[in-house]
Amino acid sequence: MLKLGVMGMSPGNGHPYSWSAIINGDYDEAAMAHCGYAGVPVYLAANRDTLGIEGARVTHIWTQERGISEHIAAASLIDNIVARPEGMIGQIDALLLARDDPENHVAMAKPFIDAGVPIFIDKPLAATARDLAYFEEMNAAGKFLMSCSSMRYAAESGTVKTEKASLGKLELATAVGKKDWIKYGVHILEGLFALLDDPAAITVKHVSKAHQDIVCVEFESGLPATIHLFYDIVPTFQISIFGQTGWRLIEYKNWYAMFRDNLVEFVRSVQQGKPRLAFHKTVNIIRTLIGAQESLERGGTSVSLLA
Repeated sequence: MLKLGVMGMSPGNGHPYSWSAIINGDYDEAAMAHCGYAGVPVYLAANRDTLGIEGARVTHIWTQERGISEHIAAASLIDNIVARPEGMIGQIDALLLARDDPENHVAMAKPFIDAGVPIFIDKPLAATARDLAYFEEMNAAGKFLMSCSSMRYAAESGTVKTEKASLGKLELATAVGKKDWIKYGVHILEGLFALLDDPAAITVKHVSKAHQDIVCVEFESGLPATIHLFYDIVPTFQISIFGQTGWRLIEYKNWYAMFRDNLVEFVRSVQQGKPRLAFHKTVNIIRTLIGAQESLERGGTSVSLLA
């Protein structure tokens, strides 16, 4: 049985609650009802018969406040609360860094990376070139790192991937989502890149403004993609691909299934001793995410992503 630790939490991110309950296979309904994220107890209850990941259990948790740790532990049935994150080292087999504030990821992950603890880092892995370079260096040194948006494992994409050849040569991809570029643009990029079998992005251009993000990406094949992330639109995440003989629209809704499949992949990776997700795919996405932000700051100029 793999013993997993969870490190959390950051504002607006309920993953320490939901991921722990999905892995542990059960939760306390009364406590979970007060987790602060209305959707979490709803989708946990709707999918109760599929909760639990064989061969793994979240046994330890740390957050920045003891009271938060106690509530997550009670809600998600976690046995051990540690006073310092490093207190999990030697007690766990792998770590879920379940925070989506990338500016803190290097500092929080480093003690575990140095100790050789396999780690999954919530999206986005990094928001600066310097932080991304650190993780690239650690990966090159053989450290066990895995990071992605759960949209990579969306069942909604699976059907379209099997039909993609029937669409003919792809001419355009578009995507629409809600909220901010750094924390939610990564969802769109992950879903889009995975759907297209992770082609290398070569240029990116941000042609709008913050909170009304319009981003143009060019892939090595020449395929253009436009991504629209608007803060004040109705909540949605959708991707369309257009070929010479057909097109498909995907709307992403089943977040529970994405989370579970993502966690299953991480557990399998730890069991097999290496990440099942190639790290260069994550780097491709995060470079594009950072490049678009740089383009915005430079007034919309095109940014090359070629290493």
